[in-house]
Amino acid sequence: MSDIDTDIEPGADPERAERARKLFSGPIAFLKSAPTLEYLPAPSMPEIAFAGRSNVGKSSLLNALTNRNSLARTSVTPGRTQELNYFDVGEPLIFRLVDMPGYGFAKAPKDVVKKWRYLINDYLRGRAVLKRTLVLIDSRHGMKDVDREFLEMLDVAAVSYRIVLTKADKIKASELAAVHAATEAEARKHAAAHPEVIVTSSEKGLGIAELRTAVLEAVEI
Repeated sequence: MSDIDTDIEPGADPERAERARKLFSGPIAFLKSAPTLEYLPAPSMPEIAFAGRSNVGKSSLLNALTNRNSLARTSVTPGRTQELNYFDVGEPLIFRLVDMPGYGFAKAPKDVVKKWRYLINDYLRGRAVLKRTLVLIDSRHGMKDVDREFLEMLDVAAVSYRIVLTKADKIKASELAAVHAATEAEARKHAAAHPEVIVTSSEKGLGIAELRTAVLEAVEI
């Protein structure tokens, strides 16, 4: 992944981009899984959350972001799919990444869906250290109603968020451009959304340096 490490996106703050590169090349470790709010770590550090539909490529993106092969899979074991998974970034600790349970599970039992809604709603509304939520959208499918419902949940909770397109290498450039434009137009309709959408490919490394810089920027706001 050396090509990813040296990639600095045009228009980015070079100093922050370099700090982000070094930070994500340093110590990062799985901390814990929280099935309910009482299991959350003490709110002593900034948090950046990752959310998205099931199978949106969240684990792959987290692994590419942190330049690891299996970091996100550390906590993905049977029975933990509906928990908030925490990762410590930096030594000494600088901030935490939060892998939120995927949404849009149409075949899940109603009690599972209800539990997910309570957990996520309570987390979003009550977590003062949550700096930003990154909402992942599959480039091949674009924004769906279930994504819009989640954005509305973030709007109501007054949580700052930014949309990230995943799997950009899986569609034609012309189709990607159209999805990108449509997604940014959607983002502009939401007061809590960052107006610029980040386009990524975990497999090709596209947008990973930009995403790292965006995470650090959100932490330092």
